[in-house]
Amino acid sequence: MRWLLMWIFNAMALIAVAYLLPGIKVDGFTGALVAALVLGLVNTLIRPVLVLLTLPITVLTLGLFILVINGFLFWFVGSVLKGFAVADFWYGLLGAILYSIFSWAMSSLLPKKKSES
Repeated sequence: MRWLLMWIFNAMALIAVAYLLPGIKVDGFTGALVAALVLGLVNTLIRPVLVLLTLPITVLTLGLFILVINGFLFWFVGSVLKGFAVADFWYGLLGAILYSIFSWAMSSLLPKKKSES
């Protein structure tokens, strides 16, 4: 049940980002749900590989290169999906930062998981 609420919260965060940034477009709540799902899958499957491959430059930039990876993946998902569009890399970078902040803020509203002890 928690993952379903997180999915909906992420879709709402994506709509908020599209509202704030003119270079990001989302076609309705259904498009936001699909985009949030694909962003979640990309961040789960592709992002760790990219972070591992770019580890030397990430260490040299004290971790700031991860922002570039997040922006690139946000822009990539926007270029692949039909109902979600990101104008360029810079909007992808800003969108990824705002999306992370909004998603974190909304996820903090959810009750914490009960420990099994």
